[in-house]
This record gives sequence, C-alpha cells and structure tokens, in this order.
Amino acid sequence: MNTVTIYSTPVCHFCHAAKDFFKENNVAYIEHDVAADLEKRTEMIDMTGQMGVPVIRINDDVIIGFDEAKLKELLSL
Repeated sequence: MNTVTIYSTPVCHFCHAAKDFFKENNVAYIEHDVAADLEKRTEMIDMTGQMGVPVIRINDDVIIGFDEAKLKELLSL
C-alpha cells in the first residue's frame, strides 16, 4: 500500500490534473493546501527547497510537478 500526499493550492491547474489522475486510478491520497496551511507550506519548502506546486510524495519519493509517467511508475499503474 502506497502513502500518497499532495501539497497543492486551490488555483493550481497541475494540482487539479494530479488529483483527477488519482481519482481516475482509484489512488487514495492526503491533500495539504499550502496556500492556507503555513505549517504544511514550510514542510513542503523544507522538503524541496522551493515553493512550486504540486509536490507529490509517494512513500519516500518526491515528485515536483505533475509527471504522469513517473506517477504511474511509482504507483505501478
């Protein structure tokens, strides 16, 4: 079982695309709105060194941006 977390903002097109991808592939995920949650924003910046979203963590792997091929690989889809 994979633990999937997405750090996103409400107005981010690629964040919406990633969440749509998860829904279409029945992937459960935890979402953190870094526009509203300072603690999670700081956590994301500490993890990646930047503020771009989406940031997707699958287990111990971190993807910056919506990379469908990499998501499929890490999720074995």
